[in-house]
Amino acid sequence: MSEPFHFYTQSHLVKLLGINAKNPVELLEGLKRIPISSVYYHTHRFLQQHHYLSPEPPNDFAYWIGEVLNLEELGELLASVDTVSFNNLEELRTEYVKILTDYISEGKFFVDCEEGHEFHFMSCQTFVLPTHYSAHNLKEFIQILDKITINSIYFHVFEARMRLQKNENDFTNWFRGIGQKKLAKDLLSLDPYNVTLDGLREKIINLARKYA
Repeated sequence: MSEPFHFYTQSHLVKLLGINAKNPVELLEGLKRIPISSVYYHTHRFLQQHHYLSPEPPNDFAYWIGEVLNLEELGELLASVDTVSFNNLEELRTEYVKILTDYISEGKFFVDCEEGHEFHFMSCQTFVLPTHYSAHNLKEFIQILDKITINSIYFHVFEARMRLQKNENDFTNWFRGIGQKKLAKDLLSLDPYNVTLDGLREKIINLARKYA
């Protein structure tokens, strides 16, 4: 008999690292020093915190460079990094470091920000918490998915990619385990980054209903 699906959720404790930058050189040096949890915070938090406003995930580095320093070219280069395609955060850090290093080495113009507008590196500690929901079959899964918070959906779909380090999520793994291989395949074909989290909930529910 297959194991039930246990739903989890998460919360974040955000903290300042005391590392600031006033120009691209200092941003580069800070990016090299910060813990990997800070890279995650500045590139992925929008998926959960602002997903309902902007399905296209931005990142803090590009925003600060473009909007505060008005370095449009560099901002666009940083914004062009497809953060969600990286399953490894160190590889993502390396990509940002390369872009900044190349820009700086070309001797292109850059300025210090105004006082009070420095980039403040932040980090977050993630706490994974069990919910009281467990699904033993697809019908129960659908009923529960309609009740859980978007934090839980985020954990099982987006956070799972980093945890598993591949283009998978917790739902697809469980679907395969209960013999629903076609459902798992269909779910993987969905693009979760072009809808809101509540929109993603509805898409998964509608998909699962076809097999329940």
